[in-house]
Amino acid sequence: MMDALLVARDQLLASSPWELAAVILAVAYLALVIRENIWCWYAAFVSAAIFLVIFWQVQLYMDSGLQVFYLAMAVYGWWQWRRGGGPGENRLAISTWSWQRHALTIGGVIAAAFATGWLLSGTDARLPYIDSFTTWASVVTTYMVARKVLENWIYWFVIDAISIGLYIDRELYFTAILFAVYLVMVIIGGLAWYRTWKAQPI
Repeated sequence: MMDALLVARDQLLASSPWELAAVILAVAYLALVIRENIWCWYAAFVSAAIFLVIFWQVQLYMDSGLQVFYLAMAVYGWWQWRRGGGPGENRLAISTWSWQRHALTIGGVIAAAFATGWLLSGTDARLPYIDSFTTWASVVTTYMVARKVLENWIYWFVIDAISIGLYIDRELYFTAILFAVYLVMVIIGGLAWYRTWKAQPI
């Protein structure tokens, strides 16, 4: 047990300082979002830019491409918060999707993951099918968050759990730890949104 802990410590110490910076910015982004502070979008943009390069270097090409989407969302979010109404104005209510819509969504994600995984399987991409799945699922789930769909937290739990193994395989240990923290935050966030959803007027 002690040997395993020492190995883990050595691997963490050998991790890239850029990866650590991206992780710290990702945590700062979440903390600032909770406080509805517009600086969250600056943290998100820089974190995504760093992760874009890191994921490309370790042959996680779909994850790298996902960061381009996150960069665009950071700009869009900043613009919305800066140009939109103040906090609490035109507040979007939490909603749920029907099981039919979830079935179509999950089927679409799996189909897209197989298609891009197959295209990447002839390259040096690492774990192309898993990388593709987490990428397409993240795109869909980010949209669900933007629309305040309650079930997004279930999707994120699955995505984050799979991503931990993906990042450990690529020796991105700080990122794997970040996603382990995300798992806890997903549970907390899901319960909080559920209570709010139940309290909403019908």
